[in-house]
Formats: sequence, C-alpha cells, structure tokens
Amino acid sequence: MKISRKTGLLLLGILLVIIDQISKYLVKTNMSLGEQIPVIGQWFRLCFVENEGMAFGMKFGGAVGKFCLSLLRICLCGFLIWWINKLAASRETPAGALVGLTMITAGAMGNIIDCLFYGIIWDYAPFMFGKVVDMLYFPIIRDGARVIFFSPVFNFADSCVTCGAFYLIFFQWKFFSTTADKNEKVVNNGRSRS
Repeated sequence: MKISRKTGLLLLGILLVIIDQISKYLVKTNMSLGEQIPVIGQWFRLCFVENEGMAFGMKFGGAVGKFCLSLLRICLCGFLIWWINKLAASRETPAGALVGLTMITAGAMGNIIDCLFYGIIWDYAPFMFGKVVDMLYFPIIRDGARVIFFSPVFNFADSCVTCGAFYLIFFQWKFFSTTADKNEKVVNNGRSRS
C-alpha cells in the first residue's frame, strides 16, 4: 500500500508533535521548576523552565500581548498547513521542501498546544495563557561558570522549527527562489495585458 505525500507529511507532523508533547510531559511530571540534570557534564543539561512569551523568554505586552501572540501563532500555523497542502498537490514541489515546512509547522503546533492548554491542564492559567515548557540546555562556550555563547533553554518543538528553517535556507532555497520568480512573471504578464 502506497502512502500519499499528504498522508506521509501528516504522519510526520503528528509524530513530531507527539515526541514534543511526551518530552514536555515527562519533564513537567518528573522535574521541579528550575531543576537541572547533567546529561553530558556541563555541556548538555536538562533544565526545566517555563517560557511565558516568545523565543528566548522575550515577553510581549502583558496579558493582551500574550493573547495576541497566541492568536498570531494559530493563524500562522493555519497558513502553513494550507500552504503545505497546496504545495503537496504539485509534483514539482520537492519532498525536502515539504518536509522542512512540516517540521516548522509541527514545532509551531507543539508550542501552540502548550500556550492553549497547559494553563488549564496544570491549573495555573486560562485558555491561551499557558507557558511553554523548555528543557534542553547546551551552554556551548563557557568562561568558567559563566556562559558566553548560547545560553537559551529550548525544547524539541523549537528544534523542529530551527532545523526545518535552516534546512530550507541551505538546501531548498533554489525551489523557493524559482517559485518566487514564476509568481513575479505571472503578475507582470497580468499587468501587461491590462
């Protein structure tokens, strides 16, 4: 039985979201907030933190900002799902471009689930005001006890977004630049006929 491209992408997206949510659940139920567990000495640690805002703990305008940020994330995720579906219908779209976009979308969806439901599930905030669970800490360059490069704590969903984005930039840029050129030619042809 052959699986269609759309089904394969859906299964990949679901798998990535499940891995993300399981890792967050395990950290949330087995670690205390702020607790750190060394995995590879001081270079890789599990460090349980909760992120209220955007990437790297940045906040955005209090309660109204949090609501707007959650709403924006939902809209962007919906757009990505629509776009992947549209691209998957064309045989000209390389599988790599679809996988990269699916990774980004799954990562976004994993963090959206935290924002929407974790406040209700763990009984600390209303719908759309939950905190994102982060746990992966790689203080890469250190000066004694002080981290001088890459101190953010992140999660599997963040990794999906970052790896998917870098993959698209480094390996699929040709597809997206060709698609942009085709769209520009179509627009210009439409203007010249008017």
